[in-house]
Amino acid sequence: MPDPTPVPNDDPATALCAGARDLHGLLRVAQALVREGRAVELAGLEEQVGRLCAGVLDLPTEPGRRLRPDLITLLVELEALAVLVRARPT
Repeated sequence: MPDPTPVPNDDPATALCAGARDLHGLLRVAQALVREGRAVELAGLEEQVGRLCAGVLDLPTEPGRRLRPDLITLLVELEALAVLVRARPT
C-alpha cells in the first residue's frame, strides 16, 4: 500500500515533521492500548525518537526552531505513556 502522505526527499524539515506526526500517532495508539490494559511493544521507539532529534539538530537554526512545538508535544506524549505504563498493574 503506498504511503498516503508522500514527503519530498529534498526537504529535510518536511520529512522530519512527517516523522514527528507518525511518532505522535504511534504514541497515541500506545496510550490507548495501555489504558485498555493491553501490552504494548515499544522496541525501536527510542531509536526513532533519537533519529528524529538528531535530524532536527542537523537542520539550520530557523527550520529547527519551527519543529520545536512538535518535539515538545512528543515529549509530553512520551511522559504520559510512561505514567500509564508505570501505573499499570503487573
